[in-house]
Amino acid sequence: MDFCSKLVVGKLEVNDGEVAERDPSGRYVRYDEILGKGAFKTVYKAFDEVDGIEVAWNQVNIEEVLQSPEQLERLYSEVHLLKLLKHENIIKFFFSWVDDENKTINMITELFTSGSLRQYRKKHKHVDIKAIKNWARQILRGLHYLHSHNSPIIHRDLKCDNIFVNGNNGEVKIGDLGLATVMQQPTARSVIGTPEFMAPELYDEEYNELVDIYSFGMCILEMVTCEYPYSECRNPAQIYKKVTSVSTS
Repeated sequence: MDFCSKLVVGKLEVNDGEVAERDPSGRYVRYDEILGKGAFKTVYKAFDEVDGIEVAWNQVNIEEVLQSPEQLERLYSEVHLLKLLKHENIIKFFFSWVDDENKTINMITELFTSGSLRQYRKKHKHVDIKAIKNWARQILRGLHYLHSHNSPIIHRDLKCDNIFVNGNNGEVKIGDLGLATVMQQPTARSVIGTPEFMAPELYDEEYNELVDIYSFGMCILEMVTCEYPYSECRNPAQIYKKVTSVSTS
């Protein structure tokens, strides 16, 4: 018995050595393994010691993000929205806090075993149309949920990079709501998003939640072809010219 206890203690001591950080509640521990990295945000693998599940620890350096007030606003907007949203095809939010000592903003979300749908599709080149239809239905369910609120929520940056996959069961969920907005008026006006996935009316600065349906169509193209829409274009100006010429023809 003593021998077994020593083995367990020894194992715990090794695991504790791998823990890079712990959240204020003591529930979540972060490891050094990086799952993804953006301009301001780094996503680490983490563990929920209460439920015994792996989670994603999203961390933003405050000093870096303060240099871009727009990015800071998007981050707070995403946290606020994710706290309110509960749907099987929207990324789950668990906890967030500001670490004044280390000057970071932290957010715990669910972990996706296979990364983004774009990464997943590039890894698996040959996929039957049945699988693509299954992914599409799940994305539409998530969009329907966002758009069905009394004040519709527009994602505004829907693309396969922002849709995440659990490859072991084919589950997909919409994430990265940093550019999302709640419609307080009949139309929104900010020109924002990823050019390849932006609807023509976005450029006209007067649009509603249907711009997400256009982006969904572009996602279908990417899922089928494994390429970004308008991949033949060399810059956003060329994409704009093509998109607006189609809308007026």
